[in-house]
Amino acid sequence: MRVVYLHQYFLTPEMAGGTRSYEMARRLAAAGHEVHMITSDQRPAPGGHWRDTDEAGIRVHWAAVPYDNTMSFGQRIVAFARFAWMATRRAVALRGDVIFATSTPLTIAIPALVASWIRRVPFVFEVRDLWPDVPIALGAIRNPVAVRLARWLETLAYRRASHVVALAPGMRDDIVAKGIPAAKVSVIPNGCDLDVFGKGGNARAVRDTHSWLGERRLVLFAGTIGMVNGVDYLVEVAREVKALDAEIRFALFGAGRERESVRDLAERAGVLGVNFFMHDPVPKKQLADWLAAADLAVALFTGPRVVWKDAVQNKFFDALAAGKPIANNFDGWQSRIAAEAGVGLILDPKDAAAAARQLVHALNDAQWLAEVPARARRLAEGQFSRDRLAAQLGGILEAAAKRQC
Repeated sequence: MRVVYLHQYFLTPEMAGGTRSYEMARRLAAAGHEVHMITSDQRPAPGGHWRDTDEAGIRVHWAAVPYDNTMSFGQRIVAFARFAWMATRRAVALRGDVIFATSTPLTIAIPALVASWIRRVPFVFEVRDLWPDVPIALGAIRNPVAVRLARWLETLAYRRASHVVALAPGMRDDIVAKGIPAAKVSVIPNGCDLDVFGKGGNARAVRDTHSWLGERRLVLFAGTIGMVNGVDYLVEVAREVKALDAEIRFALFGAGRERESVRDLAERAGVLGVNFFMHDPVPKKQLADWLAAADLAVALFTGPRVVWKDAVQNKFFDALAAGKPIANNFDGWQSRIAAEAGVGLILDPKDAAAAARQLVHALNDAQWLAEVPARARRLAEGQFSRDRLAAQLGGILEAAAKRQC
């Protein structure tokens, strides 16, 4: 097949952030399919419109549409609209056998719908977050007309798609509850990159390079520092942990619109540069060294239940691949999987002191820490095997294309 793959935020392992689309697309290409990725060049050269590259057999079409987490909601809408326009024209020109569009944002459905209609080819829609439910719940979309338009686009995308892929069972249930036949919706969760994180990483280099770490225990957070991530919670927990065990260290890797406020809070709390250390985002290969050095990873969310109940965060799967325990401060799908498998904690989201006691107790439980790697590996190689999940997606795309023929 010629697969036209639409993802506005496509990243490679050399970039900081999630690489689900890269991992899926390169496996589709390795299986013999011709894969064209249409994405945004988030920091393009001045005056550019498009550039094309080859990434592990994927032909990537980069549209010059700047975007980052510090943008206002209005600026993001402009970026979404501009990318939708540019991506539509490119998707139509590529003449794919099947179109695969992955959200967010929901506007990614526009080029998929238009190209599918003009070229008379099927499209498959992947739902990573329940847009517009999440921005509506957060108050980011308030205008009644905008809400109706977003709901209309969501319904149109689900109904016109040959198949819908959800990243968690709860997402599938919510989509089916909107009137979409259950047989039309499959669950393909995020996966574990064992080729990156399963090789152990260079923990020694990390510990020897940073005098503040040395042989001390390390709690790691790597991800976006945005409104729904609630990283200020981690600052409060670090302050409480400092009073219980001043030798435990916290390392944060990330960027986002709340980064400076988190830094200010950490400084006021007296933990910045003491037991709480902030760093810029790093590519996955570099993050693998830090995960290898970490004793425990943390995943955070805040806000209404719809934001976190079906969370499928990259940091969760990276921790599993690295054989590390993961602490979540929300009782969502991934949190329960980790707790039930004996590889994770569900921290008290409202009581930083209680969460600190949970963390200190876990970090002093030598037997549990020794048992986690084998348990995490079973999840990473089984339920969350990237190869198995990519094969499942390939089967869905092939079935959609055959039905069209």
